[in-house]
Amino acid sequence: MSFGWNTIESDAGVFTFLLQELGAKDVQFEELFALDANAIRELSPVHGVIFLFKYIGPSSDQEAGSGAATSGKLDSEAAERIFFARQVIQNACGTQALLSVLLNKDDEIEIGDKMREFKDFTSAFPVDLRGEALSNSELIRTAHNTFARSSPFIDETQRPADASDDVYHFIAYSSIAGRLYELDGLEPAPRDHGLCTTNEFPDKVIPILQERISRYPEGEVRFNLMAMCRDLRVRAREIGDQESLEREEKKRRDWVWENALRKHNFVGFVGELTNGVVRSKVETGDYQAWVDAAKEKTRKRVEERRQQGVEDEGDV
Repeated sequence: MSFGWNTIESDAGVFTFLLQELGAKDVQFEELFALDANAIRELSPVHGVIFLFKYIGPSSDQEAGSGAATSGKLDSEAAERIFFARQVIQNACGTQALLSVLLNKDDEIEIGDKMREFKDFTSAFPVDLRGEALSNSELIRTAHNTFARSSPFIDETQRPADASDDVYHFIAYSSIAGRLYELDGLEPAPRDHGLCTTNEFPDKVIPILQERISRYPEGEVRFNLMAMCRDLRVRAREIGDQESLEREEKKRRDWVWENALRKHNFVGFVGELTNGVVRSKVETGDYQAWVDAAKEKTRKRVEERRQQGVEDEGDV
């Protein structure tokens, strides 16, 4: 059993059921496919958004953080009034961003007894110690790792990421106590983007996201945006929209299936399938011809690559 934090996907189904595992009720995530305030507003009430992007390191005007942030102002005093934790361990940023929204909206969301206990316990901690408490929480870590893809061949001693690797990072944005905060665990404090009510949030967060994206090279599209909103099934039931309710229930069933596939280790299945194919070829007398054909196909592929000047790539 691993006691580390595994990578999880930026996926609405993963984050919705992670909320459920942590004890939150009547809340979900919905993926946004455009930087459009109306798309956020249609999901109202929206408690916050989580943004995934390629990490480019601190910008020249920052001592820390995930870079590409030029607007707003770091507010150390805000960390005493709201929940904010420094990220102290790799791969935890997705769940940390989720908690940055969830634990600041406990007046709007039923966050569950365990998360309320965690917030109360860490409320007087400095941000670094809150990060330590988060990373050492067995409840939070177990819930997080539940949604990691099964990767039986990953070596836990593999080298850490360096500048040549594509590394991604999650941060959260939320309207808290009448102000718009950017909650990035790699920064020393929340970043205050000014006055913002819940109703104003969709219009005010979009320009900030656009500014961050503009710092990347033209053509960069590896971004993902998800909104934390009220469970859409609850709203459908309240207004008697049976069609929407059925659509949302189907989405939940699809998410359950997809999450089950993420967790499943298919090595045994693939091994049995391979054994079955080999047995079939042996029984029909086609085994040797099958092997010879595969060798010839591989030889031709290697020769074609060599003629094209393509060298074999090694594992990193």
